[in-house]
Parts: sequence; C-alpha cells; structure tokens
Amino acid sequence: MSRRQLIDQIKQKKSFLCVGLDTDIDKIPQFLLQYPDPILEFNKRIIDATKDLCVAYKPNSAFYESYGVRGLQSLIATWKYLPTDCLSIIDAKRGDIGNTSDKYARAFFDEATSGMSFDAITVTPYMGNDSVTPYLKYDGKWVIILALTSSVGSKDFQYLPTDDGHLYETVIKKANAWAGADRIMYVVGATKSTEFTAIRKYAPDNFLLVPGIGAQGGSLQDVCQYGMTKDCGLLVNSSRSILYASNAEDFADAARAEALKLQKEMQVELEKAGII
Repeated sequence: MSRRQLIDQIKQKKSFLCVGLDTDIDKIPQFLLQYPDPILEFNKRIIDATKDLCVAYKPNSAFYESYGVRGLQSLIATWKYLPTDCLSIIDAKRGDIGNTSDKYARAFFDEATSGMSFDAITVTPYMGNDSVTPYLKYDGKWVIILALTSSVGSKDFQYLPTDDGHLYETVIKKANAWAGADRIMYVVGATKSTEFTAIRKYAPDNFLLVPGIGAQGGSLQDVCQYGMTKDCGLLVNSSRSILYASNAEDFADAARAEALKLQKEMQVELEKAGII
C-alpha cells in the first residue's frame, strides 16, 4: 500500500485506526477452542467486525511465534485474510544486521518464501542503518522504526542526551537519510503526546504509528493536537480494548462497538483539521 492509498483510505473511512491483533489464546472466548484454529477464528471475526472502521491491522509476531509451527500457520492464514484496502503491519521489532536482517525481511515480505507479504514491519534501529536498509530493498514496503515508546523503560536509553538533542531525536534524523516519508514511519507512544511537537520538527511528513491509546492511558485528542499533519500522518493503534471488549459469544459485536467509538472520535479530529 502506497502513501497515497493510505491517505485515501483515511479519508474514505474517516478513520486512522489500526487494530492490533495481539491474540492471546488464554483470553479469547472459550467456545472458540472447539475450532481447529481458535486464534484464526478469533481474528477472522474481529476483522469482519472492524474492517470498515480501520485502515490498518497489526499482528504482533510474538503472540504467534510463541506457539511454534501452529502459531506461524495462524499468522500466515491471518495475513491472507486481511482486507487488501487495509495496511498490513507485522509488529516484529526486529533489530539485527546483515544477512540475518535480510532473512527477517524475507520472512515477512517474501510470500514465495514464507507465505506472507506484509506491507510494513516494525524494527529496532539501535544497530544502525544495517538493521533497517535490508527491509527497504523490497519495493513498496514500509519500515516502521521505534523512536519513542510509551514504556517505562524508554527513559533508560531513548532520552539520553546527544549532540543532536535526545537519542530518539538523533534516531529520527539519521533514519530520514535512509528513505523518505513514503517508506519510513516511526513508532511514538501516545503517552508521550507533548513530545510530538519535537518529533514533528524532524519528521514533519512521516506517518507515526501510535500505540498507547485506551488501556495504556494515552489521549487521542492530545495525540492529534500535537501530531496530526495536513495528511493526518497518524495511525493510532488499539489492541486490548477492542479485542477483549467481551469474553462471551458477542465478542465481535463488542469489538465493533469499541472500534466504532474510536472511529467517531477520529472523524471529529479529521473534520477539525480540515482533512475530510
């Protein structure tokens, strides 16, 4: 999916919602365990209930890899089920270099090799450009670089002072030299909303993938106030509050209700910014 296509979807759906498919078999409704692939069945129902309300889906690879071969089969089947008008993101946070990084890129981008071809992948940039550029060799694929996370541990490294400001600012400035805003996005936690002003100095046009709304305490309004651009420039992720809105047979309807609530709030922000 190109930048233009993503922007068009945001305008058409009046939404910049990304649904995180962090599917935990211990949290899904018990009646799904009778299905041959409970994780896939859960994901399919969530997707069917929300695909008109969101512009992206983001499976977290750890929730699938932890189940070995069966989990990977669920991930592949989930990717194949994702609607083509939604950006598909694999939240893998890979951070190695050289041949290893190339193999990771092939695992998630090369359908002929692995059975999957996601539109985007999250990566950790702290080993430098060698940990990012192998993914950029795949035409049309996005690399989403961890910049400033909402975790408590973000203070351990991301705020360290450098000659260019904080370390997270140096990361953004360096990464901007590797590719443009049509190939690179950044992860910025919603609980860091006031830092969006500083980030926009260095990444004025890049899309930002923003976790931390809802369960983690981030404010959608603050994120939009400090981070929205003329093209929106935001993908706000919600996982637990949508996935586990209900643990009963009505879980898909409950998930839709939560997604619709966010979509309506996003529509207000898009209208306020004159984007729609």
